[in-house]
Amino acid sequence: SAELCLLPALTGLLPPLPGPGGPGPAEVGLGALPAELRAAVRAVVGDLDALFTALGLREESFAVGALSRVVAAELASYAPARNRRRMATNKASVVFVDRTLDLAGAVGHHGDNLAEKILSVLPKLPGHKTDVMVNMVELTALQTTDEACSIIAPGCLAQPNDPAAKALWESFMNLKQKEAVMEARRHLVEAASRENLPIKMSMGKVTPEQLSSYIQLFRNNLKALENHCGLLQLVLATVQTLKHPQTSKWDNFLAFERLLLQTIGESEMPSVLNQLLPMIKSYNERTKDDYTCEDFLILLVYMYSVVGEIKSGKELDAAEEEVKKALVKAICDEPEPSPVLRKIT
Repeated sequence: SAELCLLPALTGLLPPLPGPGGPGPAEVGLGALPAELRAAVRAVVGDLDALFTALGLREESFAVGALSRVVAAELASYAPARNRRRMATNKASVVFVDRTLDLAGAVGHHGDNLAEKILSVLPKLPGHKTDVMVNMVELTALQTTDEACSIIAPGCLAQPNDPAAKALWESFMNLKQKEAVMEARRHLVEAASRENLPIKMSMGKVTPEQLSSYIQLFRNNLKALENHCGLLQLVLATVQTLKHPQTSKWDNFLAFERLLLQTIGESEMPSVLNQLLPMIKSYNERTKDDYTCEDFLILLVYMYSVVGEIKSGKELDAAEEEVKKALVKAICDEPEPSPVLRKIT
């Protein structure tokens, strides 16, 4: 029997929180959800049934979490699904898991992975959810100060027809950042050597400037550009990610998360919140290295997710109240709130 695991069950939806005196999470049914959420659940159930029909599956559903139980129950009672299960020949186990049961996984900055950094900091490729835009201006003679130059078509990470680029992307996903960047240099040097470009191999630490200087060698050689275009796009993505201001902030997040995991056992939540308080700054007080309002929301979600059970009391109430005040002031002072902040407020 095949196993199909849906993690998360609903990418854009969060389990509803029970209101005062309302039903507990275990008792929530489809009728207890807001109309918009009900429609979304029905749409997901319809899509799942279409997928299972195409695969010829007779599923057995398991649910972990309140919203997952609703989805699994709706799928079980869905009339077209009942008919399909009578006819289907292939068995499958389907596990629905509420994404809020692992919010730390969704908001954490995990390890030392170049692929995750590239996907996080570079802008999304229009019309795509999982690929990014790579600025290709560096491979042209065009001189522009516009970082998002729209004259030149953007590059991307998906390079199915370039074996060297595919191998390099595997390195980005599987190796530590330092090793992955060295792989980028090695691939670039090999490509330049095959094209008889005047490359000077240097040892030691790989810098974005060094990679850029190697890329420049390809710029005026159209044949070399054509032969190694996929590889050059991935190396350019590396350069642009390493130079991106968000990358240093990523490392700060990771350091904070590791420190939190080490200290949270010894420190109470109020002391952790009090350490966080001076870092919450309004728009006019912030520098590019300071955390934004969104950054703090991410940190708070991570903190409360990894802490587990919290001892309530006056000290915690006071610390939370101070953080709330500072955060509300910072959000109100934003001249142009981001889409996420607008949605929250």
